[in-house]
Amino acid sequence: MPNIKSAKKRVKIIEKKTLENNMIKTAYKTAVKKFEEAVASGNVEEAKALLSEATKKIDQACTKGVIVKNTASRKKSSLSKKLNAMAK
Repeated sequence: MPNIKSAKKRVKIIEKKTLENNMIKTAYKTAVKKFEEAVASGNVEEAKALLSEATKKIDQACTKGVIVKNTASRKKSSLSKKLNAMAK
């Protein structure tokens, strides 16, 4: 446990930022799961709508620094591939 006032403050700030990061991460993972469920069920129109939502959430997580830029790009690419394979 920290004894110095600034260290105590840092602990509070880190806890708050961790909660924010977890919230963002959960939101983008949920969006991806919804998209994958739509793909599994074979609903093309719903999958297209959910792809844009998932892409938006991934971009937000990347902008906030929750995930790395290349990871975000890789995830968006794999989701697009799934949609394209389903559309054929």
